[in-house]
Order: sequence, then structure tokens, then C-alpha cells
Amino acid sequence: MGTKILEKINYYSREYGDFRYRQGILLISDTIILTGSFIISLSETIGTSYPENHILLSLLIALIISLTTFSVLGNYKTLWSTSVDREIIMILISILISTSICFIVEQLMNYNYPKTFFIIYGLFTHVGMCGIRILYRSARRAVLYMRVNKNMDSGSKVLIVGAGSAGKLILKEMFENPQLNMCPVGIIDDDENKLGNTYYNVPVIGTTDDIEQIAKNLKIDEIIFSISKIDRRRKREIIQICKNTKCKLKTIPGIYELIDGRVSIKKIREVNIEDLLGRESVEIKDVEVQHFIKGKKVLVTGAGGSIGSELCRQISSLNPKELILVDIYENNVYELQQELIRKYKNLNLKVLIASVRDKHRMEEIFINYQPEIVFHAAAHKHVPLMEDSPCEAIKNNVFGTLNVAELSAKYKVKRFVLISTDKAVNPTNIMGATKRCCEMIVQTLNKSSDTEFVAVRFGNVLGSNGSVVPLFKKQIEEGGPVKVTHPEITRFFMTIPEAVSLVLEAGAIARGGEIFVLNMGEAVKILDLAKNLITLSGLEPDVDIKIEFTGLRPGEKLYEEILMDEEGLRETVKSKIYIGQPIEVDEGELFDKLRYLKKVADEEVEDEVRYAIKDLVPTYIIREERGEDKVAITG
Repeated sequence: MGTKILEKINYYSREYGDFRYRQGILLISDTIILTGSFIISLSETIGTSYPENHILLSLLIALIISLTTFSVLGNYKTLWSTSVDREIIMILISILISTSICFIVEQLMNYNYPKTFFIIYGLFTHVGMCGIRILYRSARRAVLYMRVNKNMDSGSKVLIVGAGSAGKLILKEMFENPQLNMCPVGIIDDDENKLGNTYYNVPVIGTTDDIEQIAKNLKIDEIIFSISKIDRRRKREIIQICKNTKCKLKTIPGIYELIDGRVSIKKIREVNIEDLLGRESVEIKDVEVQHFIKGKKVLVTGAGGSIGSELCRQISSLNPKELILVDIYENNVYELQQELIRKYKNLNLKVLIASVRDKHRMEEIFINYQPEIVFHAAAHKHVPLMEDSPCEAIKNNVFGTLNVAELSAKYKVKRFVLISTDKAVNPTNIMGATKRCCEMIVQTLNKSSDTEFVAVRFGNVLGSNGSVVPLFKKQIEEGGPVKVTHPEITRFFMTIPEAVSLVLEAGAIARGGEIFVLNMGEAVKILDLAKNLITLSGLEPDVDIKIEFTGLRPGEKLYEEILMDEEGLRETVKSKIYIGQPIEVDEGELFDKLRYLKKVADEEVEDEVRYAIKDLVPTYIIREERGEDKVAITG
């Protein structure tokens, strides 16, 4: 990702340098044209009857007035990058204004040049300036065509659907940016009057009925749908034809949005979350995982959440005997239920609405369904919200986990897998402290029961509900600003599928008491993530979309850790998966402190509940200890 960013910086630097270079060349050429027009006009009207010093001064005045006028009116900002007719008119207007000013100044200086001088001067200047621009434009286009044709074998062969305004913009983008490595070989349009016409030397070679045959004959790699105004049904029909070719298919925004400048033509580039990860995704596919799930009764709490739902999807593909989905929020879990029913016809699926905080309800579920494997993903996870509602975080995260874990031990569950987080390491917020407390609970229960308890600790998940990427995307769609808490804040990231792969792998290789950790590579700077996402959306950071720093939120660290100092780290037989050694916890002392924590949480004593969990989790740094004036927590 860092290499891609540097390439973009170099590209824009080159483009800016080329633009300044073209401006300089144009300025020199206009100076020569103005001087030549002045001399020709002088020789055709008054010859050499004026004193030489008068002529030189008049030439200098004409050059200063003309070049200043051309610059002010923007003649050096573009080289016919928009409309040729508009450019010619602007040059004409500039010449009329500058020549009129020259006439007035010369009259005030009593030089008394004849009016025919100024007419000839203006005419020759206009012809010369337009001519040099036509010559430059033609030469530049010829070079671009040569580059595109030269790269035809190595570049992506592109078929454009639509010969209208949007299609022409796409072609223009390709020819003016050869580094895109896209070679347009033909255009498709249902207007038969356009058949045989060429745009930017690219021919219209057929209608939508010919797409499949043309794609096959010309070995097309990519099709770009560029019809901006079309009936929805017809658009769907054409896209379906394009899909049948197996070519890559991209589309563009509506032409009116393009004209308004609200989106860029570069929007045709697809934005993938994996592009923002900064490393290769970890995909864990193992026969051991298949044996672990196949033929088993599996229960997933928090099944409707980002991690829980992906767990259910991957478990469903491994042929469990029964999959039991438990969640308190009915909407998400209902949508997941319908998805799994459609996709896995033979899946034995049960969806139950229940809260992990209700031990009696959870015990009924364990008695009735007798799960063999439990994945506990139910939790309140949003750091700022939990800072404002610490008692709810305790009740749900700590005692919800305790309920499910104790029931798993009581009803002889084979394996219990806790979804934990890197925020459990030296926590600076209530959410992280509750997760560390959950790890202590399962590690303690592992010593006194037949159930194998294990925790899986990973960083932030790209694309999960409420995570930073969907938030940034929403802010970009709204036109910004993109809000980053601190310019130096970093986080570890992984995709939802690889996070879930780790969870399943941990469950498969667990022997009890472990905290599994994924080697997530280098931490990602959130500011870089924001800039990358803006750029991949076809926009420019701090130009199209502003980035605003809001300050660290309560309980937020500058960077996260994945292991505590006391925990050793040893490799497993699985690549990139490590185990942290269990930290010894006194069972009697732990449950005594848990009873007191439950008492103050039930009484809604927020200040006391922070100190109570601090007593349980000594590494937790509460807000008062951090100090209100501290800007960042780095440990």
C-alpha cells in the first residue's frame, strides 16, 4: 500500500511539473507570436517611419499588456482540456481586450499608429495562437496514440459500452493517462447511426447484441458500462449480457454527477477493503477445522454481529449437525437466518432470541439443545459508548460471559471459544477491561472443568459494524470532512473472514487455557487509512475531502498491543498463529471480586464500578489516573 501511495505522489508531482513546463513553453511561443505579429503589422502599415526607440517601447508595452491579459483570463490554465470552441472564443476575447488596451495606451503616448495596424496585429495574433495550440494538441494526441498502441499487447483490452458523453470522457481519460494501462479497442452503442464512427480513433463496432461475440473475438479483458441515462430494466439487461462474457465489469456514476464535480470519472475504479490492509490477508483453510465442526452441535452467541454472522457463514459450510444462533437483536439475526436458508438447503438451523445476561433463559437453551461447541461473540464493543455506560458494559460483557461459560462447564460443552480483543491488553477503557476480565474467567474455569476454554485475541476488523472504514466511507459520501482522532494513532487490522478463520483455527487446535493471537504485521496509521480510502474513492485528500482531527476520545490509546508483558509468546504448528501463556489467577479471589463487581454494577454506582474492575484487572488505567489533561495514552 505504501508503494501505491508513493507511486500516486510521484504521478501527481510529474503531472504538476509537466503542467508548469507546458505553461512555460506556451508563454514563450505566445511571446514569439506577439512579436512576429507586431513586426508584420508594422511593416504592412507604417514601415520604418517611426523612431526605433518608439517601436521597441511599443512592442514592450504590447507584450506586457497582452501576456497579462491572457494570464488573467486563464488562457494558460488549460490546453483545450475542455471545449475547443470555448478555447478559441476565449483567445479571441483576450486578444480584443489586450489590443484595445494597447490602442488606448499608444494614443495616450501620442504614437498615433493607424487603426489598420491594430486590426492586422489582432488578426495575426489570433491565427498564430490558435495554430500553435492546434499543432501542440495534435502532436500530443499522436504521441498518446503511439503509447497506447505500443502497450496494446501488455495492457488491459477494454470495451466501452456507450458512445455518449460519458463514454467519451472514459476514452479521454484513457488516452491522456497511459499509466492506467487500459487500451480501448472498441465501442458498443445501440444507435445504428453511430456504427462505423470513431471517437479518439476508437471505432463503434457493434450493438449490445454483439457484446458476447466481440468480447470473445477481440479477447476483451474489461468492459466499462458508460451509459449515464438509461432505463433500469434495460441497464440490468445489458449488464447481464456483459456478465456472461466473464470479463471484468465496471460502471461509472451518472453524467450529471460528473458535470457537477461531485464524483470523479476515476470512480470506475473499484474500492476493495483489502486494498487498505497494508498486508496480504491471512486465509486459514485446514482439514483439522473441518473435522472440528463437522457433525457437531454448534452454538454462536451474538450471531447477528459482524464476527458472529461470519462465524455462522463459515460454520454452515463445514456441515455441522446443528447450528444454533443466539442474539438479543432480532433484525440482524433474521437477515442472517434467511441468507443461510437460501445458501445452505440442508443446514439444520435454529435461531433463538435471548440475552446472555439472562442466565435462566440461557440454561433452557443449553438443556434443550446440548451444544458441543460454543463460540461466544456477544458483547458491547464500542469504546466511547461503554465509557459513558460502564455498568452496562460490566453486566453484558463480564457477567454475560460468566453465564455462558459456567453453563458450558455445567453441561459438558467440549470447547468454548471467547472472542477477545487487543484492547484487553493494558486497557485504558472499560470495554478493554471487561474483555480482559472475560479472559481471566475462561482461563480460570479451564482449570476446574472438563470443557476446553480458549480466548482468541485480534485487532480491529475492517468493515465490521461501527468500525472505522464504514464510518470513513459514509463521511466521504457526505462530502467530508473525514474525522480522525489523532494524526499519530495506529491500529492493527484484519478482514472479517480472516478474523473468523483465526477463531475457527483456535477452536480446532485448543487444548485449554490458551489466548490465541494472530501475527497481524505492522500496525496501520489511521491517518494513512483515511487518505487511502479517499484516494481509492477517486478523490484527493485535503482538496476534495478535508481531514479533520478531533482529539482522542475517552479511554482511547494512541496504539494497541496484542500481548501483556507477563504473557510469553510461542509459535503453534499453524502459520502466523501464536499462543500467549496463561497468567495464574487465584480462583477464590477472582470470584469474590466478581461478586462485589456485580453488586456495584447492579446498583449503577459508576464511579465505584471502575475501581471494582480495576481491582480485578490491575493493568486497567482508569480515567482519573490518566488525568483529564493528558492528550494520549501510549501504553
